[in-house]
Amino acid sequence: MKLTNLNQTLILLIFALSGIVFSNSCKLIANSDQPKFVSDSLVAHFDYFTYKGDDDFYKENPLPGDDYYYNPIIPGWYSDPSICTNGKDYFLVTSTFSYFPGVPIFQSTDLMNWKQIGHVLNRPEQLPLEGQGVSRGIFAPAISYNPYNNTYYMITTNMQGGNFLVKTSDPFGDWSDPIWLRDVHGIDPSLFFDDDGKAYIVNNDEPDGGSTYQGHRAIRGIEYDVETDKTVGESIMLVNGGVDLSEKPIWIEGPHMYKINGNYYLMCAEGGTSVNHREVIFKGTAPFGEYKPWDENPMLTQKHLNPERDLPITCAGHADIIQKDNGQWWSVFLACRPIDNKFENLGRETFMMPVRWSKDAYPYITKGDELIPRIIRMEGVKRDLSITFGNFEKKDEFNAPTLGMDWLTLRGNAAGLYSLTNDPGYLNLKCTDVAANELKVPAFIGRRLQHHKFESTTAMYYSPNSDTESAGMLLMKNEQHQYLMVVEKVDNQAAISVKKVGATNVDVLGSEPIIPREEKIRLKIASNGDEFSFYYALGDKDWKLLTDKVDASYLSTARAGGFTGTTIGMYASAKEFSFD
Repeated sequence: MKLTNLNQTLILLIFALSGIVFSNSCKLIANSDQPKFVSDSLVAHFDYFTYKGDDDFYKENPLPGDDYYYNPIIPGWYSDPSICTNGKDYFLVTSTFSYFPGVPIFQSTDLMNWKQIGHVLNRPEQLPLEGQGVSRGIFAPAISYNPYNNTYYMITTNMQGGNFLVKTSDPFGDWSDPIWLRDVHGIDPSLFFDDDGKAYIVNNDEPDGGSTYQGHRAIRGIEYDVETDKTVGESIMLVNGGVDLSEKPIWIEGPHMYKINGNYYLMCAEGGTSVNHREVIFKGTAPFGEYKPWDENPMLTQKHLNPERDLPITCAGHADIIQKDNGQWWSVFLACRPIDNKFENLGRETFMMPVRWSKDAYPYITKGDELIPRIIRMEGVKRDLSITFGNFEKKDEFNAPTLGMDWLTLRGNAAGLYSLTNDPGYLNLKCTDVAANELKVPAFIGRRLQHHKFESTTAMYYSPNSDTESAGMLLMKNEQHQYLMVVEKVDNQAAISVKKVGATNVDVLGSEPIIPREEKIRLKIASNGDEFSFYYALGDKDWKLLTDKVDASYLSTARAGGFTGTTIGMYASAKEFSFD
């Protein structure tokens, strides 16, 4: 809780009368608009951070009842969803690439209302990310539950170290250290537990004899011994290329194996993660037997639809399916919702739809020209109003001793670069000798964008001492695509600047000198989906526009590539950007 000047004065009088003296690290002093912080000239002190969504769709399309939900079910960059159940609870995980902590885990009891309960990879020893670009790191985690030993498994790829799994008997708690799978190559492994107690890993890898064209991959399988946590035997090719090898399908990946009504199913993504993305299904009679593709594949896609359609959803694929206790089957999958089918800053999001079954016993999610709906009814389930839906607002006043689950750092836990306890009620962020375009751990605390239209603000106490120091807000897509709004020194005078970071240079989009005072500096970034606007205010004065009409597409996957969405947050550095 932040105290008013009157409260501060009364408290000081009480302590003075009682003979108690404040130490020089006390946060508040009388007769000053600026708190007194633990002394460190290279630290920015952030008072709060807000994020508010304002998308038109949610305002114009209220949910028609309390048994409806919006798609995406988990908005913002939560890609490559995987799901499992213990018969009572459902658990869902998504990719994090080179962000820390890794692999958020969500829990639900009804499939509609999801709450994040933590991260699977929350310790540095689980998540070596040093030197990896933003879109490297952890690819496509898959979560499974083994009822024979009451154990949950999360298996994934770290692009720096290979394939590994972690496990736990309590998904609300900590997971094990990595168990590396040296005989499982390629990417996107997942675990399947058969009803005879045996376990199998399926994954993307090279086909037998090697690839014959660009994007030629295979789905392979290998047995896994849960007692020794080791693979058994040789890797066997189950699918070569995709549904029809003569068409030279590309990037078959993200496989999941199921056994349903005596049949084995192998479900995979195909076509790459862009607009040609799709999900395909195969059926067989044994885990490593012959798999026959469905005659009406793909079982999910939007790739062939009119790009001029209203409110397009694109790139759909990378699915997982689950059966509810009432017998209904549901799917989770990734997709994108670009503005006017051009671009978005949200990345690939987690969608959810019911599963149907064909007459020849193949599951499917969409068929023909069916659109992925933005609003879906789940009969028998009531929406929990305490869980965020549609447009929402969040404010963090940094009163807790640890960061909330929304916050992420890059390539590590940023130990020593920030503190929530040195000055309780404030986030202290150190101006470290790392710039945001380096493959190191910067002093950056960010969260995902979850709306096209949004407004985000912060307030900080900070005064730069040299021309290389800066602190403020950062919009991060990757190392070569960023926007910053920072307080820095320009020509030996404090200034607020907006900068565009590219692959070879930094462009200043706007800069205004300020007279340093012992008062907070407020910063605001707003977006209408197409453009960003940057504002600042000194103390409690009105907002002042610094620069607007800044191209938001610069941070989109359409322009910048990669697999993540845009993150926004607080940043500090004592180093200028440099380019090799």
